[in-house]
Parts: sequence; C-alpha cells; structure tokens
Amino acid sequence: MRAFFNRELESAATFWRVFRRDGVALGFSSHDRDLAFAGLRHRTAPGMVPAAIRMTSDLSEDSASVEGTLSHDSISSDDLAAGLFDNAAIEIGIVDWETLEHHSLYSGVIGRVEDNQRSFSADLLSAKHVLEQDLVPRTSPTCRAVFCGLGCGLSSHRFTQRVELNEVDFDFNQVRFSTITSASYVDGQLRFLSGPQTGLVFGILSANGDWLTLDRPLHDGLIAGTAAELTEGCDHTLGTCSSRFDNAVNFRGEPFLPGNDLLARYGQ
Repeated sequence: MRAFFNRELESAATFWRVFRRDGVALGFSSHDRDLAFAGLRHRTAPGMVPAAIRMTSDLSEDSASVEGTLSHDSISSDDLAAGLFDNAAIEIGIVDWETLEHHSLYSGVIGRVEDNQRSFSADLLSAKHVLEQDLVPRTSPTCRAVFCGLGCGLSSHRFTQRVELNEVDFDFNQVRFSTITSASYVDGQLRFLSGPQTGLVFGILSANGDWLTLDRPLHDGLIAGTAAELTEGCDHTLGTCSSRFDNAVNFRGEPFLPGNDLLARYGQ
C-alpha cells in the first residue's frame, strides 16, 4: 500500500464518495481536474473539503465533518432539503493524482445536514455510533414497538398497499391518493417507488380529505402517476391497539403505571 506524506512534495488530493439510498453514487475530489479510479469518476470540487476526522482504536464514536459550497451541479439545496442525502453512505480518503493510488481513511453515513443557502456542512457517523444506542427499554404510557415491527406481531403486508400519485401540492407539502381512506394513514409512512425521491420514507403527519401532509419537503420533479407504497399508521395508544387492530396482547407499554407526579397530583 502506498505510504502518503513521507516526502516533502506530495501529489496527493482528498477524495470522497457518496452512495445515496436511491442508488446514485457520486464522487468528488479536491484536485483541480476530474479523477477516475475504482470504477467511479471523481469530479473536481475544490470548495468541499473534510473539516475534521477523528479515529480511535477503542469503542468510542469516530467523528468527521465535511464543509463546502453548493456550487456543484451534483449537489443542490433542493436535494438536501428533500432528504436525498439522508443516511447516505460516505467514504473519505486520499489519492495520488498522478498514479491514482488511493487509500480510504473514513467510512460512515451522513447524519445531520445544515444548509445556509451559500454553503453546507454535514456530520458523518461511523459504524460505531450503533454501539451508543440505548437498548434498555423504558416505561412509557404508549407502545414502544414499531408498528408492524419487532414486538408488534402484526404483518406489514396487511396494512400496506401500492398506489399511484394523483396530485401534488408543493405549497402545503401534500400529496393525494384518491383510492385510500386517508385517516387510516396518519402516523404512517409513504415510500416512493419511482421518481426523484425513490426509496425515501416519509412520515405522514395529518390527513385532510384525500390529501396527506408529509414530514419532509417534496422534490419539485415529482409528478402525478408516480408509484408509491403506503403503510397505515398507529398512534401507539392502548385504545387504538385494542379497538382498531385487536392486538392489545402485544401492547408494549404501561398506560396505567403511576407517574413521578403521583404524590403531587390532585385527586380525582
């Protein structure tokens, strides 16, 4: 393997690759011309550089961040706002722009992205961030299980259907599907199967007639006829679990457990 920075003058540049969840792969380099290696063309983007990379040999989280200008056609503020880069896999490394020998320094996923219209910054999360998740369940009045997930016991196929988009309202961030009972999908999920936001999962905040309000911005390239997959929602209360889904036996919550304010609470 090539040893970098072992001499006074180096022909080295930074490269980074972004693998979006919709299958799009993008490559960039800090060099002043495009570099093609490892099956991907890395376009010149000298304004976008790794700001800091920290790697450890223990189980603590490795961290990195990337800052840059939104000057490249491959990354736009609309795409960032639409969530096309959310949880995208990323790889950062160094490449010899003469011999194209390269070495990866960091790999992870894109976390929080901040955009102020002139520049953007992104926090990167390594695989170690999974180790920091708290796996000990906490008591709660609502169900902690993911609807149709582990612990719920219901089948997602029973509450999921494939539909086609009828209309989009970009002003109110709403979509309309005329063949559904909209109220059943509040707190549910929408996943587009084609179009500019393929594979992204949207949360459904509310329903108004045939219209569904989503929790993230819609891409302006979205058109009627786009295939989508709708999954019904659950408000995770015991009443809904029992009356609507007849699934109280799998309820993962403690709705009748006294809270911390028991002694200070007024009598009923």
